[in-house]
Amino acid sequence: MKQRSPSLKLLAHLLLMGIGLLFALPFYWLVTTALKPDTQIFQMPPAWIPHPVMWNNYPKALHYIPFWLYTGNTLKICLFSVLGTLFSCSLVAYSLSKIRWRGRDLVFYSLLATMILPGQVTMIPTFTIFKWLGWIGTSLPLIVPAFFGSAFHIFLLRQFFMTLPNELSEAAKIDGCSEFGIYWRIVLPLSKSAMATVGLFTFISAWNDFLGPLLYLNDESSYTLSMGLQRFVSQHGAEWSMLMATSTVMTLPIIAIFFFAQRTFIQGTTLTGIKG
Repeated sequence: MKQRSPSLKLLAHLLLMGIGLLFALPFYWLVTTALKPDTQIFQMPPAWIPHPVMWNNYPKALHYIPFWLYTGNTLKICLFSVLGTLFSCSLVAYSLSKIRWRGRDLVFYSLLATMILPGQVTMIPTFTIFKWLGWIGTSLPLIVPAFFGSAFHIFLLRQFFMTLPNELSEAAKIDGCSEFGIYWRIVLPLSKSAMATVGLFTFISAWNDFLGPLLYLNDESSYTLSMGLQRFVSQHGAEWSMLMATSTVMTLPIIAIFFFAQRTFIQGTTLTGIKG
């Protein structure tokens, strides 16, 4: 078995590398298509390496639409969504995990039950509420709901908070610390990995969201990047290389954030939910 272990490890690594290359193939095709001349995009057999490399597709694509305006609008929605989700979900998760009160489990199970409903079921009632508030045409419907919690993220944080020793909270109470002080000074500093995971999930969801801006935004000056890509397709549907260039630039922030927060993200996903 000792003699076979190196070969098995090598085989496992080769298999994982092959699977990784398979999943990276669509992104490679996206990047190379953005660098191809129009004659090579639908060429058969496909041209795997662009020749010549059309670097000017990127600046041309970014000038076809107000890319930086859409990027600023998207970042504003993403940052407020992340802040609202982290604050509201962590507060609720702390209450459901560390504070004993009557009906706590019933509230938690009711919260989980809301995850069964698809978003399409509540779309019309939610739109009606925002219309009654006069928020249609603004970014408020895309930001404000984050400050009222998300069932999935509350569940993730609650499961992580359950793994923290109760002795820490009890010792803080003996020293006169309030419940909010325990939450702010003890629980949150020990939950950086879980908070980073929830923040990353929220950022990716808000960055790629198309349905929300499509429903609530009607002014082009407030469009997000996803709406900008849809506008690009409607106006320049045949410009495939520039469309791929814009899509590539749109995916780069997500890739960068994931690689910078990879260790924290993996730690958060592996530790969350090991105690219920």
